[in-house]
Amino acid sequence: MLQSDPTQCASLGADLRALRKARGLTLIGLAEALGRSVGWLSQVERDLSEPSVTDLRHIAAALGVPVSMLFSSHAVPAAEAGYIVRRGARRAIGTTAAGLVEELLSPDLTDDFEMVHSTFAPHSAIGETVSRPTQEVGVLISGTLDLAIGAREFTIHPGDSFRIRGEPFRWSNPYDTEALAIWVIAPPVY
Repeated sequence: MLQSDPTQCASLGADLRALRKARGLTLIGLAEALGRSVGWLSQVERDLSEPSVTDLRHIAAALGVPVSMLFSSHAVPAAEAGYIVRRGARRAIGTTAAGLVEELLSPDLTDDFEMVHSTFAPHSAIGETVSRPTQEVGVLISGTLDLAIGAREFTIHPGDSFRIRGEPFRWSNPYDTEALAIWVIAPPVY
């Protein structure tokens, strides 16, 4: 998806619209799930109306993302908006419950893909197998990580890359050091 003005794509409304569409939800469907009008949701997505914190909690729950993802805590210089994400300004996404810290490397969620920085804590593992309608490619930057993709099991090392095409997968880091990976996910899921 091409944006004519990249400074306009890094907005809450644009991110909400991208998340809604990535989940196959219509404006009507999400509005009904929220108990709000289609007009209100449309105005939020077009940045004409600002949702309350309570509204954001409900929207995050309906979209299956942490509410913290909907808050931009770092000011971005206008010249960098839509182009640059500084290391200290990455948005945290996902949950840290399994020992995984994920940060959005993409400036926003309005592209056909998202780029994610993942840090897997030592001796951590995801509790459940993940299954989502995406194509994902990743590369391990440091550490060692065990991946199960479908019925296959792999141990990957720094510089190794992997691809997941909608197959169920799970990960574990049973090792003594953290593992760092960069993932590209299409369509965006966070």
